[in-house]
Amino acid sequence: MTAIPSIAWHHGYAALPTQFWQDAPPTPVAAPRLLAWNTALASQLGLDPVLEAAADRLFSGNELPDGARPIALAYAGHQFGHFVPQLGDGRATLLGEVLAPDGQRYDIQLKGSGPTPFSRRGDGRAAIGPVLREYLVSEAMAALSVPTTRALAAVATGEHVLRDEVLPGAVLTRVAASHVRVGSFQFFAARGDDQAVRTLADHVIARHYPELADADDRYLALLRAVAGRQATLVAAWLQVGFIHGVMNTDNMAVSGETIDYGPCAFLDAYDPAKVFSSIDRHGRYAYTNQPPIAQWNLARLAECLLPHFQRQGDEGVADAREAIEAFAGQFGDAWLAGFRRKLGLATEDAGDEALVRDFLSAIEAVQADFTLSFRALAVAAGDPGFDELPPLPKTPAMDAWLERWRARCGNEGGSDELAQRLKAANPAVIPRNHRVEAALSAAAAGDLAPFNGLLEAVRRPYDDAPAQRGFMAAPAAGEQVLQTFCGT
Repeated sequence: MTAIPSIAWHHGYAALPTQFWQDAPPTPVAAPRLLAWNTALASQLGLDPVLEAAADRLFSGNELPDGARPIALAYAGHQFGHFVPQLGDGRATLLGEVLAPDGQRYDIQLKGSGPTPFSRRGDGRAAIGPVLREYLVSEAMAALSVPTTRALAAVATGEHVLRDEVLPGAVLTRVAASHVRVGSFQFFAARGDDQAVRTLADHVIARHYPELADADDRYLALLRAVAGRQATLVAAWLQVGFIHGVMNTDNMAVSGETIDYGPCAFLDAYDPAKVFSSIDRHGRYAYTNQPPIAQWNLARLAECLLPHFQRQGDEGVADAREAIEAFAGQFGDAWLAGFRRKLGLATEDAGDEALVRDFLSAIEAVQADFTLSFRALAVAAGDPGFDELPPLPKTPAMDAWLERWRARCGNEGGSDELAQRLKAANPAVIPRNHRVEAALSAAAAGDLAPFNGLLEAVRRPYDDAPAQRGFMAAPAAGEQVLQTFCGT
């Protein structure tokens, strides 16, 4: 049996007072088997390559490396607008933190590792489908340069879990800048534990926003900084057509990373009101609703931090309101900057926002594919493209738009330069929902080949080489995924 190499663990969160966490040793599984190992991420973290040989034992929870201290984190949250005062890690355990060679600190967490004190009568386990979905989509998001948690390993358990049906089980090893959420603050604020809120805020500042350590009003500055990162993050989601699906406050990481890939999905045909999640019955977390929901979640964070602002009373409320209202402008700036890049624009013009919105309206009107329509702009700019890429819709609105766009691009360099900018800004490959579902179904049946093929493709999202082209296509009739499911 391969010896487990040492890991230099750190335990910054476990050093916080005990109301922040509970001991949560993972529950061993029957027959662990490694499904996927993220070699590049392991290298980024500075982990010994030999770990892969022991990953089935280590990352199933059957064995723990020396120095690991498994804990489950306490948090609360608004779930679809309804406050739940105690949630917490009900099926996850934080093994500890590692310092990567670049000096960044990362959490390493097992997800699906068995019940914890926060399980609320759940089994604490995960099925193979949701585990591999998170692995696949988080890797795609990382390749698209969208801030995200990552997956280090996926391990089959040799056991089954009962959901709507009996499914093979698995454990995901998740890597995150941290697992502190808006709901983490809400857990203590709801209990009137102002000291714990302050302690948590200080911890977050030290870990994620050290530049705020000497700010005059550090907790107001923290709110503003978190809002800024969320504005950038959600703008990035919209630029790649991503719908999170469950933007509850317990699923918003204060680090500014995408976290908790449940019923997430990507747009095929552009529809700003699109909802995939089976549990989002009223469209609360639809594609176009994600920015105002992020702002709503930030208001809940502001409520937690407000008692700690330098100014209190009406003045403190005014400071909080200013920080939350500023989100709209921050998001708008990030959204427009990203969509300018998607139109190949290297300069700014007052009419650019209208140009973006009119393009979106033109593709919405004919239900054109979001990803491929932006990619097709490179062909419109003079790139020869290839036969598999559908052209932009031939409509009066699109013809008029293209004339405006070409005039706007007149001072943006030659056609070759424009086409290269467009191809660098617009992915050819995303995790198409129908391909994701097919890969997960095959994996549940024991065939990992579709998963591995799709994983390799989404790690090269801007590559339109022949080997990639089968992954580019929009779903054919009958292949569309209409709903996605959380899987918990």
